[in-house]
Amino acid sequence: MIDNPLLDILRCPQDQSPLSQADDQLVANLNRAIESHRLVNVGGHPLKIRIDGGLIRAAGDLMYPIIDRIPVMLPDEAIELSQIASKG
Repeated sequence: MIDNPLLDILRCPQDQSPLSQADDQLVANLNRAIESHRLVNVGGHPLKIRIDGGLIRAAGDLMYPIIDRIPVMLPDEAIELSQIASKG
């Protein structure tokens, strides 16, 4: 979804770590959680719109959503991935 030259220069806005693209299975799991109204962003707001993909920071704990093919790189819009790990 994001071409490699762009991915090589993008960094997590919080800790400046490199980012990697979320795989299709993770995106599908997140979209199921969004549809079930059980996913919130770091800012505490429920996600209402399906995502096209995501960029995961090096620690693997946060993902920045890609919506309408645009990475949303705002810290409050990040998704804590522990939400789906504990809920399936």
